Amino acid sequence: MSTTCKSPRKVMRVAYAVAKESLPLYAHRFSPKKFTQPQLFACLVLKTLLRRDYRGVAAVLEDSPDLCASIEMQGVPHFTTLQKAAQRLMRAPLVERLLAATIGRILKRRRPVNTAAADSTGFDTTHASRYYVWRSKQMGLPQKHVRYRRFPKLGLISDTHTHAILAAHPTRGPTPDIDQLRDLLDRLPEKLRLRQLVADAGYDSEPNHCLLREERGIRSIIPPKHGRPPADGKLPTGRYRRLMKQRFDRKTYGRRSQVETVMSMLKRNLDGCARARSYWSQCRELVLKVLVHNVMILYALTRFSTEPT
Repeated sequence: MSTTCKSPRKVMRVAYAVAKESLPLYAHRFSPKKFTQPQLFACLVLKTLLRRDYRGVAAVLEDSPDLCASIEMQGVPHFTTLQKAAQRLMRAPLVERLLAATIGRILKRRRPVNTAAADSTGFDTTHASRYYVWRSKQMGLPQKHVRYRRFPKLGLISDTHTHAILAAHPTRGPTPDIDQLRDLLDRLPEKLRLRQLVADAGYDSEPNHCLLREERGIRSIIPPKHGRPPADGKLPTGRYRRLMKQRFDRKTYGRRSQVETVMSMLKRNLDGCARARSYWSQCRELVLKVLVHNVMILYALTRFSTEPT
């Protein structure tokens, strides 16, 4: 599904509606009450959608009164107000509410997700393209490089049918995926049920199969290719890893490519670079990208359902 957006105003409306049903109007009873939390969240969505910083999105709102009117906002918040709102709204409890609200609207009554896929991806910390960096190095300009010791990393679980992101876990790479599956599953909405989960060999381990099948009741489809391959004719260790070797469902595993599509959508539509510098700011930025991605999918579904055939 394409989520290329040509109407930021309508996407802001969708974000505003989602936030109104999942967030309180004000963070505290003694707040100044100039702007509501749903309005500030819609402004943060616009910031990510247009790839601006806090000063930049404040300038856009100042120059476009129709954007403010679309979310019933009387004035324009200062850029520091938006920065503090991001620190407050991108905390885990509120993010879980917003994510659950977007997922509920996308799936509607289809609560059991038939097939979901898990994977992780890294984000750059500079906007210089890799080709430019390579050419600069070839021309003897060593000040540009892309060999990062650490980089922002996002693990996610997505619905292979709608491309909606069901859970997200921001960390700092490089780190192995095999130890992060439980953190991802813990971030799924409580009422959401997965029937089967496909993942690549980076998540292959007997404890992960037991976690999915025995603790969570989710059918796992992970190729048993992690670690040193066994000798010829021998099966992998572990009950479920042997099952994967003997009766691997290749047709369902082919759906794993949809999570690669989701990561491509994130980077093409919302930028593959994290502008923030500190670790926690990068985590907030990645989580906000996830929420904006779901809001864009919700906008696309709403637009397609209202367009005349």
